[in-house]
Amino acid sequence: MIPKPVVLCILDGWGLRPVSEGNAITLANTPNFDRMMQDFPCSTLITYGPDVGLPYKQMGNSEVGHMNIGAGRIVEMDLAQINNVVMRSELAEQPAIQRILNAGDGTIHLTGVLSDGGVHSHIDHMIEMINVLANAGKRVALHLFTDGRDVAPKSAEKYLQQLRMAMKTGVFIATVSGRYYAMDRDNRWERVSQAFAAMVKGIGVRAVSAE
Repeated sequence: MIPKPVVLCILDGWGLRPVSEGNAITLANTPNFDRMMQDFPCSTLITYGPDVGLPYKQMGNSEVGHMNIGAGRIVEMDLAQINNVVMRSELAEQPAIQRILNAGDGTIHLTGVLSDGGVHSHIDHMIEMINVLANAGKRVALHLFTDGRDVAPKSAEKYLQQLRMAMKTGVFIATVSGRYYAMDRDNRWERVSQAFAAMVKGIGVRAVSAE
């Protein structure tokens, strides 16, 4: 038997939803997709939560979808793994964290995306890390990357307030950068260099408060 080629084609952002209002896919003219779904076997995939290795009700993203489809099974993602460690109060026991705690008495610089988007980081993990470091008597400088992509635009103030409530003695906000600058992944070094200069050299716009 001559093997027949198989094509795996992933359309990021393409979903099935019966409601047509605000639904570009339902409102669009898609004769080829309509024909394929009518004339050939088809099924649907759940793209969020435990079905793709994420916490309950946590939305998926392209990386999560590609990983699970490529593996052909449920792959527990980093977010879920870290959540489990935090819930078991085992974060401080992790070897990498122990090395930080035993490294000396200098200031520890902690960076991360300030949101609950859960794609690149999660504010709950940042707060837990702050607790671990502060309880060990460490001085902590926070370098925050505001989101606006995996969460609503201009929502940073809400997360800053949440972080403020969790901050302890010896913990302070050193810099605030948008992910547009600090996390550019298209070789736009003129953006990244501004975030780098702020975090490493203290060069940038100064403000009385993070807000």
